[in-house]
Amino acid sequence: MTRWLPQVRSLQSRLLFSVMGLSVLVWLVTILATWSDTEHEVGELLDAHLSQAASLLVTLPLEELSRLRLQESPNLHEYQPKVVFQAWHLDELVAKSVTAPRMPLGNRQTVGFSTGEIEGEHWRVFAAKGNDPHVMILVGEKDVARTDVIYASLRSVIWPVSLALPLMALGVWLAVRHAVKPLKELGQTVAHRRADDDSPLPDGNVPSEAKPLVQELNRLFERSARLLASERRFTADAAHELRTPIAAIRIQTQVAQGAQDDAEREDAFRQTLLGCDRAAHLVDQLLQLARLEANGGTTEPATSDLRASLERVQQELKATHPNTDRRLRVEVDAPISTQLASPMPQGLTHAVLRNLLDNALRYSGPTGQVQLKVHSCPQQERLCLTVEDSGPGLTEAQLAQLGERFFRVLGSGQSGSGLGWSIVRRVATLHHITVDTDRSPRMGGLRVRLEWNHHRA
Repeated sequence: MTRWLPQVRSLQSRLLFSVMGLSVLVWLVTILATWSDTEHEVGELLDAHLSQAASLLVTLPLEELSRLRLQESPNLHEYQPKVVFQAWHLDELVAKSVTAPRMPLGNRQTVGFSTGEIEGEHWRVFAAKGNDPHVMILVGEKDVARTDVIYASLRSVIWPVSLALPLMALGVWLAVRHAVKPLKELGQTVAHRRADDDSPLPDGNVPSEAKPLVQELNRLFERSARLLASERRFTADAAHELRTPIAAIRIQTQVAQGAQDDAEREDAFRQTLLGCDRAAHLVDQLLQLARLEANGGTTEPATSDLRASLERVQQELKATHPNTDRRLRVEVDAPISTQLASPMPQGLTHAVLRNLLDNALRYSGPTGQVQLKVHSCPQQERLCLTVEDSGPGLTEAQLAQLGERFFRVLGSGQSGSGLGWSIVRRVATLHHITVDTDRSPRMGGLRVRLEWNHHRA
């Protein structure tokens, strides 16, 4: 039964076939057990009848049997031909039933029950000695007669059960159909839901076994609704942010077309290139953030060389921030190994460092100072990376919004998309990195501290 059940896709069919298959199996086992028990009891009863008939015959004296020599007894009942007797004196048949054969029914030397075959028919025979030791009484019964009695006894048991079986099948079908009805209704409810319907599924009429599934579906709908709303905001904000550099590029292109001298045209072209760079940087950050969001909150464990990423970022920042060598100071505590392990792939480590240092250099002004320090946290098994700057810092309200998409501090005079911190926050969440922000007590600006488990590269 287990081989074909997996092919049945309907839960109702699986339940129906399982219950009915088990019921039929129990029914067959019951019939077989009843057959065996009835056969045993009927055999015992009929054997007792044979022995009782023989005991009556053995009480007759030989003279009485001799007077009945070869005289056949009358047939008094329709069942009588199936039960016969023979009376033998030595090797001579003294008396027999009307339908009894002339051949001995069984062994005339052994007292008790035996089976034999005469003229193609099987007999059950009981042999008993009379008062005369030379007289043997044989009482026999055809096996087919015993089988008829067993069938008649079982018929009264089998036909009510056989009649009840289809009625039980109908009852099981109705019960299973009623039991799975709430699941069918739930399936229809899900099938007819609109794509934008994020309301929870009702679970009042759902069986307790299916409630965990409904609850998980409702949680999934809730997460999907939040993700969809977030993506809609992301798309709208991205379109808005891209409109600004594109509009600036268009304006500068028109200025270049209408320029009266080379200096004006060259300045317009330079501003156009800067607008293209800002747009490219914005698109790069949008793609990076989209890839992080598509990761679904899970990531494979990976490590990278923190020092190698830091050296690469420093080289890149020199091209965009003047005097980076004098403004940016990097410190690594002496106990820390020369090769530092970051709990992120190389690309994400680079993205986090670049966004943190780029923001610190831009918002601290042309002459502001920035310090990056790698050291052991108070918990010695964790590593800390701290970035501090001498800029104006952020208020408590601004710190609370830091990391929201496209959030920027107004009035700072700095260009940007506000996505850098969103990328940092998302990467930190994926790789279980703690990020704390506050005001730097030593430099006055923003202080950012990252903490992660200490692993050497």
